[in-house]
Amino acid sequence: MSRLLVSACLMGQKVRYDGQAKTFLHTCLTRWDADGRVVPFCPELAGGLAVPRLPAEIEPERDGADVLAGRAKVVDSAGVDVTAAFVAGARMAVKMAQTQGCTHALLTEASPSCGSTLLYSGHHDGTRRAGFGVTTAALQAAGLAVYAPHQIDALALDCAW
Repeated sequence: MSRLLVSACLMGQKVRYDGQAKTFLHTCLTRWDADGRVVPFCPELAGGLAVPRLPAEIEPERDGADVLAGRAKVVDSAGVDVTAAFVAGARMAVKMAQTQGCTHALLTEASPSCGSTLLYSGHHDGTRRAGFGVTTAALQAAGLAVYAPHQIDALALDCAW
């Protein structure tokens, strides 16, 4: 049975940097969860970060692939380099996806880990830009199709479960 790796915060788990969830309610996700196809995972917690924690962003004009390649850092709002935790969490997400039979992922948007089409600017000023996070880059490199919540209809067509 194919499964779906899902950002834990989208499943109602209070794992975000601010100690909140970002619960995503959709009939497809509810059905997949009831069918045992959902694998909730938070790469930031897996990488060793606490809840709550300072918000972090990928350096300006860089993305998750740059972080994985060592060309960029993830820095929190106090200026602390937290790259190692993001890379470790991304690697654990790939391992979890592979061991659990995940072929697709549904990840929260704008996160330096999970963003699949949007990231914050890297200036900690609240603005967003096109880009993708560290976990998204790692999962895509491992062959998983990654979707954002606003793309769930396309995900449902792709999965056809």
